[in-house]
Amino acid sequence: MASGERIADPEVLRASARSALDALGVRLETDGARLGVRAAPPAPGAPEPGTLVVANHISWLDVVALLAVEPVTVLAKREIAGWPVVGPVVRRAGTRFIDRDSLRSLPGTVGELAALLRTGRSVMVFPEGVTRCSGTGGRFRRAVFEAALDAGAPVRPVTVGYRQHGVPSTVAAFVGEDDFGASLRRVLAADGLTVRLRAHNPVLPVPGVDDRRSLAERAQRAVRAADPAGAGPRPVRERPRTVPRERAG
Repeated sequence: MASGERIADPEVLRASARSALDALGVRLETDGARLGVRAAPPAPGAPEPGTLVVANHISWLDVVALLAVEPVTVLAKREIAGWPVVGPVVRRAGTRFIDRDSLRSLPGTVGELAALLRTGRSVMVFPEGVTRCSGTGGRFRRAVFEAALDAGAPVRPVTVGYRQHGVPSTVAAFVGEDDFGASLRRVLAADGLTVRLRAHNPVLPVPGVDDRRSLAERAQRAVRAADPAGAGPRPVRERPRTVPRERAG
């Protein structure tokens, strides 16, 4: 809160996220990989597109942990904007909000994300649309992947998991009738809580082959291949992605 409008600055945002984890007593473990990745060379004079970062969703802590690794623009549900303390902070940090109950507003949201990606900004999305107690079993909704296709942007799948004293934990889960205050108190009372982030190989859209369905499925397979609270990712072997040749006349 004390950072004011400066919290939108990437380094201030990352430092603030790390400080928040420290204040909550939550340890962060990563594999050291950056979330943003390089795509194919852009057209001459055009900026290199940003990265669409997608992850499974367990808790509001997911956002804090990912921002502590690399500041990106977050797409969050509209309700968060009205939360005490958190709402004003995330608004000033440049978060974009989505009304998940309004299909009419979805094309505009996708267009806004594509525009951000084209300018080189990376965007973080939770395609499951809901939080789960643990694990990576949720189906990725396809709409947001259209933004990556439209912008020619790479997709970075990330697996999020929580452990407490070395064993998988659901203490950070934000589900059901939970409210933010109760969840915050539970996290503060937890001892030995660790959030683990595993960034997988980027998924690069193949022109003429990938659509938003296939792109969502490829990213979802990568996220599911890792044990969310275990030692690390298992390798994913994708089927070869080939560009179809033009039919001879």
